[in-house]
Amino acid sequence: MNTLIELYKQVTSSNYVYNQNYARWLFMLESYMGGEEYRLGQHLNQYALETPQQYAHRLNTTPLDNHCRSVVNVYNSFMFRDCPERDFGGLTTDPTLPDFLEDADLEGRDLDSVMKEVSTWTSVFGHCWILMSKPNINALTRADEIAAGVRPYVSLITPLTVYDWTYERSAIGRYELTYFKYVDDVNAQITTVIEWYKDKIITTITNRKHKEVVSQSTDVNELGVIPVVIAYNQRSPIRGIGMSDLQDIADQQKAIYNELSEIEQGIRLDGHPSLVATETTKVGSGAGSILYVPETMDPGLKPYLLDHGNTATEGIWTSIGHRVDAIDKMANTGAVRATESRTLSGVAMQTEFQLLNARLAEKSDNLQLAEEQMWKLYAMYQGTVWDGEIDYPGSFAIHDVQNEFASLQTARQAATGIDAMSLIDLRLRQLLEDPRLSNEIEEPEEQAQYAVELAVLANPTVMASDIVPPQPEEL
Repeated sequence: MNTLIELYKQVTSSNYVYNQNYARWLFMLESYMGGEEYRLGQHLNQYALETPQQYAHRLNTTPLDNHCRSVVNVYNSFMFRDCPERDFGGLTTDPTLPDFLEDADLEGRDLDSVMKEVSTWTSVFGHCWILMSKPNINALTRADEIAAGVRPYVSLITPLTVYDWTYERSAIGRYELTYFKYVDDVNAQITTVIEWYKDKIITTITNRKHKEVVSQSTDVNELGVIPVVIAYNQRSPIRGIGMSDLQDIADQQKAIYNELSEIEQGIRLDGHPSLVATETTKVGSGAGSILYVPETMDPGLKPYLLDHGNTATEGIWTSIGHRVDAIDKMANTGAVRATESRTLSGVAMQTEFQLLNARLAEKSDNLQLAEEQMWKLYAMYQGTVWDGEIDYPGSFAIHDVQNEFASLQTARQAATGIDAMSLIDLRLRQLLEDPRLSNEIEEPEEQAQYAVELAVLANPTVMASDIVPPQPEEL
């Protein structure tokens, strides 16, 4: 019995980095999920002398303005507006490749959907782990595997379920993952923990209630490496730990959450102010209620209301507005998430778009690196070498279309030459994403010729030879 208990402690143990970051990761998850998850986290500051019933009532009546989810959704909407381009090289003829692309995780989600989820959780936690697995059915040939439908698949693992990991530097100087332990399944009191080594895989089933090991099995890791890829949002100085997009935004959201609770309390006090009365006064309930006081009551003890005014509530609303502005600045999403017109100059908005573009480009590069490592593992499982190429969008055309359109309209009204008007018309069509420009006319010389044709169409009395086409460098 003692041996099983000691084995249970060893299997369920976690490393120092996990213990240090667990509470913060859980807070990030609750901040992104919102709803009941956030409410159960009890992120409201409890008042002095507040009873548990009163605190629970405040938790149930305080709304959450979920900025964390909004920021992550904005990032994903830009990053996956265009799908990544994939050249599979020698894997193009692999018969299991189409099935993997359509159902990458054996749960019906295609590869693009899986990578979008990877992007989401890396934004929340700072990083996540991707496990590439392939069932071992002891098939004699590759044809037997294909007939049985056996192929590699991916599993997305969040940092909350990865208890321990170890990196070691190889002889050539590269860091390699030599140990990886995570929770694979939780069912009632039974938990399945899997430990990966370079030469073996240990699966342990534990009972949390009795704190003992139910069973343990060992399989051979025929791949020779641990098939796990870590996808970073932003790298941190600690290997295996990333930097979340929400690490500061979540704190501001929590502060807004508490201030919304104060506003709710203030509104309740405005509508139902506190009544000061003696114990012998009979007080009714509801609006217009009647108070009965003893005839012998001292006039100085007459019941009265405590009116606190709404000055504090107005100040809290101002504070919330400043906090929302701070979130937009930290996330570089002020111009994207704005729901009303802002007094920003064109240069300020362009600068903010460039900062957001740089952030998205870094996130895209990290996703591209993670997927390339995934395909290397896929090729190893299939007995070949990855020689393909993955290309995620590296630039995101983020600009104020309405402002640019208005500027071009003003410039067109001021233009006097046909060559200038033709160039402005070309810019307008580029802004409106004319399919003829995007699909058929790619070279600057061809675009210049197209501008001449547009000018002729706009003014049939003008000959094409009379128009000075815009130079390629002007385009």
